[in-house]
Amino acid sequence: MKFEKKPWYKDYMRTRDNKTFSFFAFVKDCIFYHSIRYMVYFRLAQKTKFKPLKISYEYKLYRLCRKYGIEIKTGTKIGEGFCMIHPYNITVSPFAVLGKNVNMYKGSTIGNNTGNPVGAPIIGDCVQIGINSTVIGGVTIGNDVIIAPNTFVNQDVPDHSVVVGNPCKIIHKENATSQFIWNKI
Repeated sequence: MKFEKKPWYKDYMRTRDNKTFSFFAFVKDCIFYHSIRYMVYFRLAQKTKFKPLKISYEYKLYRLCRKYGIEIKTGTKIGEGFCMIHPYNITVSPFAVLGKNVNMYKGSTIGNNTGNPVGAPIIGDCVQIGINSTVIGGVTIGNDVIIAPNTFVNQDVPDHSVVVGNPCKIIHKENATSQFIWNKI
């Protein structure tokens, strides 16, 4: 299929949990779901080399940012299968790195820190970041991690963990995201 090579295809298929692609369903979803529209413009702005078209996509991202509060710069490195659930007031640092199959919920923040630890977070694969959670600083979040709602993370988190509270408490759990990360890419 010709759409499988498009940069937004895997994000769309994971977000909509579809097994087959339909162009008409895609157009309808782009009209009615701003999270899908945002990711399509985001991926297209990242991949295009034609400057006027890139500026057009970035302007559309700016308009969606002003309306819904989604702040993700096109320079941010985000793996395939990124999914925003209840996409309002989501902020991601342009220096952060996100792996594959990451879920972010309303109000979540991934930010830089000039204090301790300095830098921007590196997020692994199959990570769920809950409502109003904050990951800040040069921390590394492992694979298969759930960050619970209203959690403040400012330390490294190993693979296969659940993180809760402020200050954060790390609880080891095998297959932590098995019920939360669906339709993996």
